[in-house]
Amino acid sequence: MLRSLFLFSMLLQLGPTQQQSAASPAPAATVPAIPAQAARMVNPVKPMAESMAHAKKVYGYDCAMCHGATGNGKGELVAELKLNLRDWTVPAALKDRTDGELSYIITHGQGQMPAEGDRAKPDDIWNMVVLVRGFAKP
Repeated sequence: MLRSLFLFSMLLQLGPTQQQSAASPAPAATVPAIPAQAARMVNPVKPMAESMAHAKKVYGYDCAMCHGATGNGKGELVAELKLNLRDWTVPAALKDRTDGELSYIITHGQGQMPAEGDRAKPDDIWNMVVLVRGFAKP
């Protein structure tokens, strides 16, 4: 049920598809730059057991279907949506991303990933950043 609802919401956000002829290749997807001010933001939360449990629950509902239950980028919808996601269990996968960048991406979305936007409180998003970073730890 949740997967169907998510897929439906993704399709609504992506808009109608257009047929591309073999002579006209699809335009390259552009990813908006993350504002420098957002990239410099530092995670203000100290993870607590309760807040991390909430982050795991939200991740299970909203993120795992694409990013995988362990953050390996092999969720159920990856093949269907033709996604190529990073494996966050590999420490190098996020080494070039700041916590501010991750928070911005979670909040505003990126590529086919929908935004959390106003659905999540800022502390919830920062706890999600901690959770995502934690996938690379043994």
